[in-house]
This record gives sequence, C-alpha cells and structure tokens, in this order.
Amino acid sequence: MPKNDLQGTLDLLVLKTLAQMVSLHGYGIVLHIQRASDELLRVEEGSLYPALHRMEQCGWIASEWAQTETNRKAKYYKLSVAGRKRLQEEQENFEHLVKGVRAMLRYA
Repeated sequence: MPKNDLQGTLDLLVLKTLAQMVSLHGYGIVLHIQRASDELLRVEEGSLYPALHRMEQCGWIASEWAQTETNRKAKYYKLSVAGRKRLQEEQENFEHLVKGVRAMLRYA
C-alpha cells in the first residue's frame, strides 16, 4: 500500500535530482531543487544530510569524496540501481497522494 502522506517527499526530490544530474554534492542538490522548483521549494541542509545518510544506508545512493570546482573536498552522491527503483516507487506514491488531495478538494 502506498504512503498517503508527505513524508518521503524529500527522498523523492533528492532521488529525482540525482537521476537528472548524475552526481552532486549536498549543496548542489539543495541548489538544484531550489532552481528546478522556480525557487518554491527550499531544502534545509540540516534535513538534507541526515536524509542522504539514510538513503545511502538503504542502498539507494552511493557516495565518494572528490574536489569541488573551488578545490574543496566534498562528498558527491549518485543514484544506484536500487535508487532508480525507489525513485519510481516514490513518484507513484506521490501521484497517488496528489490524486487523493485533488479528490478531497473537489469534494469539499
């Protein structure tokens, strides 16, 4: 049964970002979500890094240390095969949630 709440939306946003951008460091993920949403969505780094750690533990993403464009060391994240499958599930769950909210708005 799909999740019928907003919990997991951060996972969806991060997984979708990594599916589009291949490999990004945490701050790059934050910027991409902000830009791609026309500045409507903002992810706090305090929420992002625990989520990245959890998703890595689940095997949905992998990471490696590398140099940034400004010669700083940063952890870069990329989507795994399991992450692609999870992304599909998250998208389906979100569409189900949106369908339910739309139905409720029509009813009310």
